[in-house]
Amino acid sequence: MDRKDFLRSSTLTALALAATPTGMVFANERADTKVRIALLGVGLRGQNHLNLMLRRDDVDVVALCEVDDYMLSRAKEIVAKSGKKMPQIYTGSPFAWQDLLKKEHLDGVIIATPWEWHKEMIIGSIEAGLKYVATEVILGITLQDHWDVVKTAEKYNAHVMMLENVCYRRDVLAVLNMVQQGLFGELIHLQGGYQHDLRGIKFNNGDHNGDVGCEFGAKAFSEAKWRTEHSVHRNGDLYPTHGIGPLAHYININRGNVFTSLCSFSSKTRGLHDYVVKHCGEEHPSAKVRFRLGDVVTTSINCANGETILLQHDTNLARPYSLGFRVQGTNGLWMDVASSIYVQGQSKNDEWDAAKTWLDKYDHPLWKRWSSEAEGAGHGGMDFFVDHAFVESIKRKVPTPLDVYDAAAWSAITPLSEQSIELGNSTVPFPDFTGGQWMYRKSDFGLSDEY
Repeated sequence: MDRKDFLRSSTLTALALAATPTGMVFANERADTKVRIALLGVGLRGQNHLNLMLRRDDVDVVALCEVDDYMLSRAKEIVAKSGKKMPQIYTGSPFAWQDLLKKEHLDGVIIATPWEWHKEMIIGSIEAGLKYVATEVILGITLQDHWDVVKTAEKYNAHVMMLENVCYRRDVLAVLNMVQQGLFGELIHLQGGYQHDLRGIKFNNGDHNGDVGCEFGAKAFSEAKWRTEHSVHRNGDLYPTHGIGPLAHYININRGNVFTSLCSFSSKTRGLHDYVVKHCGEEHPSAKVRFRLGDVVTTSINCANGETILLQHDTNLARPYSLGFRVQGTNGLWMDVASSIYVQGQSKNDEWDAAKTWLDKYDHPLWKRWSSEAEGAGHGGMDFFVDHAFVESIKRKVPTPLDVYDAAAWSAITPLSEQSIELGNSTVPFPDFTGGQWMYRKSDFGLSDEY
């Protein structure tokens, strides 16, 4: 099936679903359906997904793959405490996942490994015959990685879903509800990003406790084993999807709209070096490392329908956590940092309103329906929704609500920002991964309370 046929089939299926009454969709197929899932990578993030899969009566976790003995032991403990059957274990080699794909009969796979493995594992899963692949952010390292995944998904008519949980954050979905009902008018400008002090994640003492330390690489624990290396060798927006995912839905990217160009700037880099010196002294080996990643990377994106987007990546400095959302239209705006909303003609005294009043009023149907099931799930319940959407898509045999074109467009910001900075902050064209089909595809994300 070529790209046009794949898109036509996916769009028609989505439109059919949107026109079907809630609770009537594939009702016969949903009863007693068990989805067979394998997890590639059960480090700390993979363990979150494992927990959620084990909570479901409609999922059988049949296999786990992990090369880190400590993380594998933690995952086995999670399974044992659940009372469910221990999955088949694949370990002992960085390529044990390939044996898993050859031997196991699966309906879907969840990938939660270091970034550099995502592209290879996604393509390997699809070529092994899987039609449903979920991956943690990001999709790939190079721009070509993104094209390779898109083309493979199209070739095999497979569904690749990036597990971008912020798209399901409660306030984010409430604002989507407001946007879809036109409260902010026509959207003009949007902002977001990843503004999160990760110094304690990029460095630790390697003793499995994540305590303050200055090690990274082989001597470190969890993400410090691999993630910090990207800050050594790369300079760009290394983690754009938490910010761009929700914003893309607000302005229908890949479904009536598309990113057209991008320009990035990077500040000087001081934060990681200063952190090491403060905690471990100037003689520590990590204090000798020259980090390339600028402490604050700012990216501007233009869109076909005239909106502008500002993203910021800020992970090396002391700061409170914030994704910095701003959604501004002709009739008002939402800003999550100030937790404020303004709607012209409705806000009291024509001044800022506390966001909570509006967010409660426009609480999204997904959260109204599934909030009790989401209790205890990671990241304030968001993880439940993104995993739920993946499982329900498999059960219903329909496209995932976040598809391969979303994954590619959101994740490609990283290599494009690196390119822009390398070229002296030049504006670079944004590739259209849909091959022009964005003009005809329709947006249906968040229009149902199902998933």
